[in-house]
Amino acid sequence: MIRIIDWQPAYQSAWKNLNIAWISRDYEVEQVDLDTLDFPEKYFINDGGAVLLAQREADSEIIGTVALQPFGDGVLELAKMTVAENVRGLKIGEMLGIAALDRARQLGAKRVFLLSNTKSFQAINLYFKLGFRCVALDNKDFKRANIQMEIRFE
Repeated sequence: MIRIIDWQPAYQSAWKNLNIAWISRDYEVEQVDLDTLDFPEKYFINDGGAVLLAQREADSEIIGTVALQPFGDGVLELAKMTVAENVRGLKIGEMLGIAALDRARQLGAKRVFLLSNTKSFQAINLYFKLGFRCVALDNKDFKRANIQMEIRFE
């Protein structure tokens, strides 16, 4: 069984290692990645966002992550969503995405956006399944981002 849990500092290394693994496989790890991975409370939690983790109940291993970064005015970014390679294909990413969108609603979000890359076609397909739609790319924080998607709750 997999359960979705809230961030705890005890999971810092799993959070960072899982994200560095997926980013470095296909892309360059950027300074903004390191900043947000080293200080999740500062970038995601303290100002009204969240970090959610997928935990395997059998051994308490963290096998997936997702974050919601607040940008004010009811806008959140869905970020740092990944699942450990050895458990991909088990719909854990979908579980994380649903949990993140539920949390975004609880936090009063009007809009959730994400940045991705069209090379990540499985992720893009999941985002469409979750209800995200393509919008103009207006954020250049990440070199690897070539697509922006959003979902509105209004």
